[in-house]
Amino acid sequence: MSEYGSPPPPPPYGAMPPGQPPAGGAPPPNYLVWAILATIFCCLPLGIPAIVFASQVNSKWQMGDYAGAQNSSQRARQFALWSTIAGVVVVVLYILLALAGALSTSND
Repeated sequence: MSEYGSPPPPPPYGAMPPGQPPAGGAPPPNYLVWAILATIFCCLPLGIPAIVFASQVNSKWQMGDYAGAQNSSQRARQFALWSTIAGVVVVVLYILLALAGALSTSND
């Protein structure tokens, strides 16, 4: 062991070293359009975090936080996907309940 102490720990798995952009050089997708559409048409409570994370991607990338930009991109995609799935489930349940109500009133 040297007089300066132990070496710094390696970065976590998947994290980029600070100040070095990944090999492709382009920022990760921000999914902002999908997040906005999912918020408007599907599920507002899950769409709002999708918009927040999507808006963080490009700013983090420009500040040099490449791992943070990648993380925000993944989280934006995740929340937009959950919002879309929740919206589809609600529409399907609504249709099923409407059909059940229509069938129950036609039998009377």
